[in-house]
Amino acid sequence: MRLETSQLLLRPWEDRDRAAFAAINADAEVRRYYFPSILSRAQSDELIDRCNEHLDRHGFGFVAVERRDDGCLIGGLGLSRPGPEVPGSPDMEIGWILGRANWRRGYAFEAASACLAHAWAALGAKEVIAYTSTINEPSRRLMEKLGMRRSPADDFEDSTVPEGDALRPHVLYRIGNPAIR
Repeated sequence: MRLETSQLLLRPWEDRDRAAFAAINADAEVRRYYFPSILSRAQSDELIDRCNEHLDRHGFGFVAVERRDDGCLIGGLGLSRPGPEVPGSPDMEIGWILGRANWRRGYAFEAASACLAHAWAALGAKEVIAYTSTINEPSRRLMEKLGMRRSPADDFEDSTVPEGDALRPHVLYRIGNPAIR
């Protein structure tokens, strides 16, 4: 899975990405809506390895996002199979994490839009979901900007987050393939 937009390149993870991605995952502000909150270098490297394994197995995945003009890694974004904590066994999810210096520049929308187009055209997906903690307003705004819609009946408690944690209640958004109506 290799996608290009006007400003970005979405591509498989490479060893050169490990230090920059570890720095993103060590930033408590970036990870304030994730559980666990921050990742060690080893945990971040393990995440990259799992993403590459998913990509190899399924032909799509959560990939590195770099700026085309300077080759700087700005984060990760992509498509994957949701985990068992997500009710209803959906086939495909979209997710993202960008370094703080790259927030509010339109990069997440640009990259996510390209991923959705890829899901429809190349993968034949019927639907893509996204989910996040209920309190993650920035990601929820992006989901809505992408045209995703929430149904409160789909909200769930994320079993990977401890009971009582503010990150446990989750909202789920959906978008259907526009060619299948």
